[in-house]
Amino acid sequence: MATPDILETPQGRRLAYHRTGGQGPTVVFLGGFKSDMGGTKAVHLEAWAQARGQAFLRFDYSGHGESSEAFVDGCIGDWAQDAETMLHAVTEGPLLLVGSSMGGWISLLMTKRMPERIAGLVTIAAAPDFTEDSMWAGFDQAQRLALDMVHQVELPSDYGAPYVITKKLIEDGRDHLVLRDPLPLPFPVRFLQGTADADVTRETALRLLDRADGPDMHLEFVKGADHRFSDDACLAIMTDRIEEVLARVA
Repeated sequence: MATPDILETPQGRRLAYHRTGGQGPTVVFLGGFKSDMGGTKAVHLEAWAQARGQAFLRFDYSGHGESSEAFVDGCIGDWAQDAETMLHAVTEGPLLLVGSSMGGWISLLMTKRMPERIAGLVTIAAAPDFTEDSMWAGFDQAQRLALDMVHQVELPSDYGAPYVITKKLIEDGRDHLVLRDPLPLPFPVRFLQGTADADVTRETALRLLDRADGPDMHLEFVKGADHRFSDDACLAIMTDRIEEVLARVA
């Protein structure tokens, strides 16, 4: 696998990325919680972009993949800051954001921070506000006490080692919630959600649709798709929706 380029942020974090040159808008893949840019969707999109001559970017937040820092030390604010720094530093012109799971939340934050550059948005199992509405809301009294006393709890994961959830992650998440107010998205938007997703509920997808406001917005449920959304059929749906958005902003 090719060695990634490295961007050093003003905070001293070293972010690994791969950028593909081509025509705009630049398609940017924003990965999920404890995921990385070597995942199936990111790599598939890079090959797709190279085949059509489309500018493309995939990268790792700090504490993820090939970037510096420890995952347990990070939080939504850090990862959104990483994304914003990356987009300003290594891309030009309009952007089509593709946010997967937590990356859906990060992409929504980018639409607030750089609205003049966002040409379109595609999300896959978007998980906005999950630290508050899924994690904190699901903690029992013992877990909340542990978080207060030792500043972390462990949650089981279907993807490997348990997730270490820190007090910093929960408290910082409250500073970046996006579903408490109207969410203007004045460009083509496609939300994708699997019906067999065990991590993000259909209610979350519907709540996002209700909060979001824009002239060209679709929510698509895919029967039987899980949270990974990375089998051949799901990958084809994802690229079809990206191409649909690109056609509308050309």
